[in-house]
Amino acid sequence: CNFFLNQTAYPVGNTPISVAVVDVNGDNKSDIVVANYVSNNVGVLLNTGNGTFNVQTTYAVGTTPYSVAVADVNSDNKPDIVVANYGSNTISVLLNAGNGTFNNQTVYSVGTYPMSVAVVDVNGDNKSDIVVANYQSNNVGVLLNTGNGTFNAQTTYAVGTNPISVAFADVNSDNKPDIVVANENSNTVGVLLHC
Repeated sequence: CNFFLNQTAYPVGNTPISVAVVDVNGDNKSDIVVANYVSNNVGVLLNTGNGTFNVQTTYAVGTTPYSVAVADVNSDNKPDIVVANYGSNTISVLLNAGNGTFNNQTVYSVGTYPMSVAVVDVNGDNKSDIVVANYQSNNVGVLLNTGNGTFNAQTTYAVGTNPISVAFADVNSDNKPDIVVANENSNTVGVLLHC
């Protein structure tokens, strides 16, 4: 074997555009979560245990989901789904019901055309917060976790023209997460240091 076998393809929704891999049902096997852009849903494909996956189970989200992240947002040690919905200018949060299924979405308004989402504890309270790149608004939004898996309204920070991707890391070694954003139409990468 030359590192990888040929792909095995699994049907999902129309125009899958973002994917995350995490154990969603607590069986110590990595499952797949996919944002289906045109289908306006996310699909969850559970791992059968031998590297193959079941047919997706879908969950409705906002219009044209563009980016998906998975993290425990309500401190129950189960990964939840966070989705940036490009066409409805919202974030969807789907809490894990505990067996690999998910509750209906809770929706939060953000900027215009959210294209990328990341989840990290930005304020040091041991709760996962949401960072979103708002493409047409030329900013990133931070939604702080209230502590039970719900979120406050976003606080925005100006960035370059058309932020298309967002990530976080401690880039200045102060043990606080900083935001890094790719600004598509200003041909820049922006770094927002945590203060």
